[in-house]
Amino acid sequence: MEIEDGAYVLFFYHASKNWLTRIEKNKKLHTHIGIIDFDSILGLEYGSSVITSKQKKVYLMLPTIFDFVMKSDRKTQIVYPKDLGYIAIRTGLKSGCNVLEIGTGSASLTTFFASLVGPSGHVFTYDINEEFMEIARKNLKKSGMENYVSMFKQDIMTEGLERTDIDIAIIDLGDPWNVLQIVHKCLKNSGSVAVICPTMNQLEKTSKHMNEVGFMDIESTEIMIRNIEAREGKTRPSMRMIGHTTYLIFGRKII
Repeated sequence: MEIEDGAYVLFFYHASKNWLTRIEKNKKLHTHIGIIDFDSILGLEYGSSVITSKQKKVYLMLPTIFDFVMKSDRKTQIVYPKDLGYIAIRTGLKSGCNVLEIGTGSASLTTFFASLVGPSGHVFTYDINEEFMEIARKNLKKSGMENYVSMFKQDIMTEGLERTDIDIAIIDLGDPWNVLQIVHKCLKNSGSVAVICPTMNQLEKTSKHMNEVGFMDIESTEIMIRNIEAREGKTRPSMRMIGHTTYLIFGRKII
């Protein structure tokens, strides 16, 4: 697959030094390892490499949803890939699902969900912060997922929400228990809900309300990931790891 004008490329030097950039004619990428002239890579294949002005080799990778999520513009904490994967399988997310998201943020989770439910499914996401929503729109457009997402500026706690066609709901708010009843009404019977809870206090209060509102199969969990530095004769765990990012709580609607 050839790199064209307007395409996105992940310039990969090594795991902690890479850049996701849109290619434009007559433009250049300036980095600490040298300059890359975009005109010189037009027509090259993804997976090939270029040499910077400082004689460093950089590989030209086709960006994945992982790259778009991790390189998204943000003013809020994102949901990390280690949590995204478990949310997807725990809720039964698949192509064709209708997803309700309360709390768009920077749209990292929105982007990931849209990549799985499209083209026959859809993500309906709600937020009240116009600044965050503008960033979210840019991130969705960058990843090419905007056609599978509808965004609404609406405070559902005061305005309510009239939907009954939702397979899966995701709540990412500071006080998620306040919208559980609304979400319960929007979900199809046996539909799944996942709630993002940064603190144990939030987790405890959310769990209590989920039982009261009408959810079963309730699970609270935390996911950590530890990378391994695999090198011949000296393989060991990395000295650094992504530890706590959030707690997750799941449930299914009963009637």
